[in-house]
Amino acid sequence: MRAIICGANGAMGKLIRDILGDEAIGLVSLDGENGVPKTFEELGKLQGDVIIDFSHHSAVADVLTYAKETGFAAVIGTTGHTPEEKQLIFDAAKEIPVFYSGNMSLGIAVLCKVAKQAASFFPDADIEIVETHHNRKVDAPSGTALMLFNAVKEARPEAVAHCGRTGEGKRTKEEIGIHSLRMGGVVGVHEVHICTPSQTLTLRHQAETRGMLADGAVDAARFMVGKQPGLYNMENLLSEAK
Repeated sequence: MRAIICGANGAMGKLIRDILGDEAIGLVSLDGENGVPKTFEELGKLQGDVIIDFSHHSAVADVLTYAKETGFAAVIGTTGHTPEEKQLIFDAAKEIPVFYSGNMSLGIAVLCKVAKQAASFFPDADIEIVETHHNRKVDAPSGTALMLFNAVKEARPEAVAHCGRTGEGKRTKEEIGIHSLRMGGVVGVHEVHICTPSQTLTLRHQAETRGMLADGAVDAARFMVGKQPGLYNMENLLSEAK
């Protein structure tokens, strides 16, 4: 595999560089430090397989433009995209292979599948999603929490996301509460609480290090080599791995 890493000077970018070694044929970083090109224009057009983006959601247009011009597949590991940026991703997938996921962890992908199944077994239960991250995370709710909500919504099409809870008013049957905690150096904890009048089922995933995200991003990149244009995600990767 021949890969370009966008966000190469960031925490995730450095982890991915360590994993890829010589398979990383190009680096881009928005800060332009350590001699790393700041833009794709500075990098120049290379021949390879996939771009792994862990920079900032605002860079997605440049990542996708370069990928379309050079024939690279794109793995989008950033979160917090605006509706307009998400549309760019969906449109690009009509021309090139694009892997887009709110979380690159294999464990989270499994949690989404289990949460969907559990929600179908308890159709009348109250469901609440709680996500906890470090105090530097800027987007809330997390992309992973939204992945979990969308997984549950597949079992409950009528579900409505209710982010945070304040003021007066009873919980409605359709609500799926999503709550965000920001504190300390927590890498990431996601919980799905499924509660009936007689029992509560709690599904929980805890990230011990960011290394799991780097591993997942590289797995996604390898998965994307040779793929046809389209939008891919962790569920596709899991299905092929069976």
